[in-house]
Amino acid sequence: METWLPHPHNRPKLLIVDDQPINIRVLHELFREDCDVFMATNGEQAITVCQTQLPDLILLDVVMEGVDGHEVCRRLKADPATQDIPIIFITAQQQESDEVLGLELGAVDFISKPINPIIVRARVRTHLTLKLQNDLLRSMALMDGLTGVANRRKFDEDILADWRQCFREQKPLSLIMVDVDFFKRYNDQYGHQAGDSCLKSVAQALSETVRRPAFFKVVVASTV
Repeated sequence: METWLPHPHNRPKLLIVDDQPINIRVLHELFREDCDVFMATNGEQAITVCQTQLPDLILLDVVMEGVDGHEVCRRLKADPATQDIPIIFITAQQQESDEVLGLELGAVDFISKPINPIIVRARVRTHLTLKLQNDLLRSMALMDGLTGVANRRKFDEDILADWRQCFREQKPLSLIMVDVDFFKRYNDQYGHQAGDSCLKSVAQALSETVRRPAFFKVVVASTV
């Protein structure tokens, strides 16, 4: 499964949601060697795990007491922080209308019960590969080409997500804005190449500051 990974130090996060412990145990056994597996036995718990762990893929049972799989999917797709997590429904329902509803809600695939381990692994592999590839492309689109730090679009996304998380957890959120004084003079005097090197150094210094332990989170964004 290491072929799925953008680099060998990350393992995919897989969330298994089912109100039957035996089904969770079977799926956990299939993927525990290759993924960081999280488990939930009801819909509310699944939503909480998604908000805190942001899994790469969800295997979601449809028929559960209380909040069913369809409602879990609706809520996750309505939340910007979780809307891009791919969901595979696991269901004993065989009607075409059930599959249509799931696709309309945003599911990427279906797995029928009783499960076939070979098919489950193949489909999970496919969708994890697509998710990790999409994440890599998206991270490149959200990175400033010159400085190597997050661009303005990434800043706008992160500040919104962090605001919502802090609101949920009743925690403070701080923001630091940094301006490079007299940069135009420096750039005019020493040339654009030196100016680019200067901006890279500033971005690197800010990035190192962000990595240090602090009581606030800083998002570095380049507007160059």
